Amino acid sequence: MGPALLILELESIARGYVALDAMAKRAVVSVLFAEPITPGKYWIALHGGEAELEESLGAGLDAAGGKRVDHVLLPYANADVLAAVAAGGGVRGAAAEGSVGVLELGSIAAAVRAADAAMKCAAVRLVDLHLARGIGGKGTVVLTGALEDVEAAIAEGAAAATDAWVVGTEIIANPDTATADATAARRR
Repeated sequence: MGPALLILELESIARGYVALDAMAKRAVVSVLFAEPITPGKYWIALHGGEAELEESLGAGLDAAGGKRVDHVLLPYANADVLAAVAAGGGVRGAAAEGSVGVLELGSIAAAVRAADAAMKCAAVRLVDLHLARGIGGKGTVVLTGALEDVEAAIAEGAAAATDAWVVGTEIIANPDTATADATAARRR
């Protein structure tokens, strides 16, 4: 297995199962996560070698037909992002230290794409990657670090997600202690 990560998000639960089956049959990959999510969507997260995931993606897109919402293939996924996805999203680290940046995105794939790009472009720490559950199928990314790094990471993450998926971006330069502590307080 390689360090690559693939997310495919569909607007149909039934078609999601068909796409998962086609993807698993096409190449040897590991299924990190596959489940229905609100509002009636289905998401698939696979891990493996880049070539194998490209094969699986082709099969998944063919099977998805017109039901694809979004997808992303990251050849060298950031380790923290990969770990958060493997845990099904919703993973939180320690409380924020320094400035806090938040990306709110309209798809799971866009959130993963944004988190990966943000983590690779600046010295920031991933505090939260929340995928789908309880937020209407959207995704949020919360980062912390020095203000200039957070600003760069949020800008890069938003660019990677593309304007079509960005719901909002916020930067808190000097968060109150209660805000910093709350970044790590949510329970699944």
